[in-house]
Amino acid sequence: MTPLLDVRGLTKHYAGPHGRVLHALEDVSFTVAAGEALGVVGESGCGKSTLGKSLLRLVEPTAGEVLFEGEDVLPLSRRAMAAKRRDMQMVFQDPFGSLNPRHSVGTIVGEPLAIHGMPGGKARVAELLDQVGLPADAAGRYPHEFSGGQRQRVAIARALALGPKLLVADEPVSALDVSIQSQIINLIGDLRRAYGLAMIFISHDLSVIRHVSDRIAVMYLGRIVEIGPAAQVFEAPAHPYTRALLSAVPRRPGAAQPRERIILHGDLPDPSSPPPGCAFHGRCPAAMPRCSVEPPELVSRHVAETGGTAIAACHLHEHADAPALEPA
Repeated sequence: MTPLLDVRGLTKHYAGPHGRVLHALEDVSFTVAAGEALGVVGESGCGKSTLGKSLLRLVEPTAGEVLFEGEDVLPLSRRAMAAKRRDMQMVFQDPFGSLNPRHSVGTIVGEPLAIHGMPGGKARVAELLDQVGLPADAAGRYPHEFSGGQRQRVAIARALALGPKLLVADEPVSALDVSIQSQIINLIGDLRRAYGLAMIFISHDLSVIRHVSDRIAVMYLGRIVEIGPAAQVFEAPAHPYTRALLSAVPRRPGAAQPRERIILHGDLPDPSSPPPGCAFHGRCPAAMPRCSVEPPELVSRHVAETGGTAIAACHLHEHADAPALEPA
C-alpha cells in the first residue's frame, strides 16, 4: 500500500556567514501511513521544526522528495502547492504569533474556506469552534481576548477547516501552561481519531510524544538516528542517543526498572561544521574507533525484548553478531 506521506532524502541547508553552510536537515527519509501518528523528538536545534516546515514548503528544501499520495510536492508551482495544502495543514508552536491580531476568530477560522472556495461559511465556523471546545460567540472576538490554550484551540480549528489528511503539529503545547497542555493534547488526539487524520507531532517532551504517537522518529543534528513503534522505542531503545534521552525522563516513585541516568558530555555539534563519521560519536558512551570516520546508515535489527524490528543509524546494529545495548 502506498503511504500517505513518503519522504526521501530530504535535505535543507542554510547559507551562513563567511561562506559557511548550516546543515539543518541531512538526508531524512521516512513514511507516514494514512491515519498514523508519527512523533518526532530530539534536542533543540536538531532540525525538528525545519522538518515540519519543509514538508509543507513553508521553507524550501535544498534536495530530496516529499511524496504526498504518490506525488512529489517539491516541484509544484506556487498555485499548485497552495491547492495541495488543503490536505496538508500545520499547527504552530506560538498560538498568538500564528493568529492575525487584526482579524476576528470567525474570520481567522473561516479564511481557509474563503480562499479555497469551500462551502459552509458561518455555520462551518460555528461547527469547528464547537469541536475544539469554544463557544459560538467566540467568532466575534479577537485573539488577544483569549488565553493561550484558547488561542491554540482557534489555531487547531483553522487547521481542520478544510478537512486535511495530514496535520503537522510543531511543538503545539510547549508555549502553554502545564495545566493546559494535557487538555490540548487530548483534544488533538480526539480530533485526529474523529477525522481519521495522519499526524506528525513534533516535540522535545518525550512523555507527550509517547502519549500521542504510534511511531517515533528520534533526530540528532538534522538526521533521523532511530525510528520505530512507540512502545519499542521506549522499552528497548536501539540507539545510544535515544537511551540517553529516555534516561532523563522522570519516573514515578516505585516504578519498575528505573533507568540509570546517562550523562552526555560535551555540546551538540555545530550544524555548520558537523563532525565526520557519526555526528554523535563525540558524546556517545558506546563509541568505537570507526564511529569517528564512518557515518552509519539506518539499518534494521530484530529486538529480542519486544519481538519487533529496530531501525537505527548505529554501527552497533550493522551486523547480527554486534553487541546489543543493555536493556533500558
